[in-house]
Amino acid sequence: MATESISACTGSNLLQPISEMTNLPLDQVNFVVCQLCALLTAVWFRLYLHPSKTSPFVRHVVATLLGIYFALFCFGWYALHFLLQSGITYGIMILTGVEHMHKYCLVVALGYLSFCQITRVYVFDYGMYSADFTGPMMVITQKITSVAFEIHDGMARKVEQLNQGQKLLAIRRMPSLLEYFSYNCNFMGILAGPTCSYNDYIAFIEGTPYRHRDLEPKGKVNGKSRLNDPSPNTEVIRKLSTCFISLLVFLSVCKVFPVERNVDDDFIATSPFYVQVVYLYLSMLTTRPKYYFVWTLADAINNAAGFGFNGYDSDGSPRWDLLSNIRILNIELATSFKVFLDNWNIQTAHWLKRVCYERCPYNPTAATFLLSAMWHGAYPGYYLTFLTGIVITLAARAVRHNVRPHFLGSPSHKFVYDVITWAATQIAICYTVVPFVLLSVGPSLKFYRSWYFCLHIGCILLAIALPVKPRHLRLKEQLSAAQPSLESTDSNQKQKAT
Repeated sequence: MATESISACTGSNLLQPISEMTNLPLDQVNFVVCQLCALLTAVWFRLYLHPSKTSPFVRHVVATLLGIYFALFCFGWYALHFLLQSGITYGIMILTGVEHMHKYCLVVALGYLSFCQITRVYVFDYGMYSADFTGPMMVITQKITSVAFEIHDGMARKVEQLNQGQKLLAIRRMPSLLEYFSYNCNFMGILAGPTCSYNDYIAFIEGTPYRHRDLEPKGKVNGKSRLNDPSPNTEVIRKLSTCFISLLVFLSVCKVFPVERNVDDDFIATSPFYVQVVYLYLSMLTTRPKYYFVWTLADAINNAAGFGFNGYDSDGSPRWDLLSNIRILNIELATSFKVFLDNWNIQTAHWLKRVCYERCPYNPTAATFLLSAMWHGAYPGYYLTFLTGIVITLAARAVRHNVRPHFLGSPSHKFVYDVITWAATQIAICYTVVPFVLLSVGPSLKFYRSWYFCLHIGCILLAIALPVKPRHLRLKEQLSAAQPSLESTDSNQKQKAT
């Protein structure tokens, strides 16, 4: 029974010979091949279905049908969950009205996703860590809830109640059914994302990428003329090169440092603690390239279609990072927990911030980590990771607010601080995400016991000993500090005027 279920989940068997030749699971082969086909299709889409040549209706239809085809090829009839989840939530948006639909859509979309994830844990082999149909559903859940909140902001809230980001993304009219399905299921993002804002996607389809963004007079954006679309070719090639290197590193190094060895009895008993620390770092370091590969390839696909342009740098070069999910150098050189999280799975972090952190009146940090754990899936290791993440985030925030100012007096002191915090951040990240990789409670707790829960205990003590003022009080103090300077500026202007 389990074998039949796994076979059904892989979709098409056309690439079975490649699976056998490479000794990779068929669903992973299907996924990579479909993404490469999507890359070629994206180039065709940009060149032959450009907004100057084709109507938005045709672009929506083609993008949606191709997305559904790729999903069926990868996941078989399980891909119908994508359409069903989107259809149910669209019905909720239409029937419940703009006042409360964002809450209903969040509950229903997340509940549907959780049901599928829990079912998968018990239907498939526990711990099977390969491509599965709930992966795309995670991205679709982000899109569904983002649209619902953005419609609520645009049609049920006053403009003065919105922050700058909410004003930019607010949706002023209800999407049509075609627009909604195109946004959720287009071929560029259905398999691996990334999540994007609805306004950005519609502007891309209609060929008006600056319509809702800051536009200077005379048709210029950041000083550049809009007469010609910048070419994404150089950026796509650069990102594909990153994909190739990431894949090469993952395939050649990952098996040398298996994460499971961190909980091996002989390794724990015979290895000095400093060896365990170094091995932990290396084993977790070598798991990251697979994420670099998947997310960078997804970004390149969108760029190849002409989606993802984000203005120009100060030197006039075009930026194609609107949809980027990672900044690899910032991740590997991160000197704080926050910097690491800000550069890892960026679009998911934006989603969590917009849907939860900015709107939760109490304990937004804890609520955001909890939502992230629920979104990731049913494995208990996810919850251990995010509960640990709450403690480490609070401790890192306390250190940054109370200790960092003492090291900013000279460049040498700042350098020493950066080196120490880099090492601490990398080990803290590795310590935190071990359960995320091991998935089960038993091995995860075994690992933490071998480390005597030292980071848990240390971070709790730091958070207690170095308190940080609540966010709303810090914002209030910043506003109070800014008020005298504003008043001074106003008085100077009045004096000049007189």
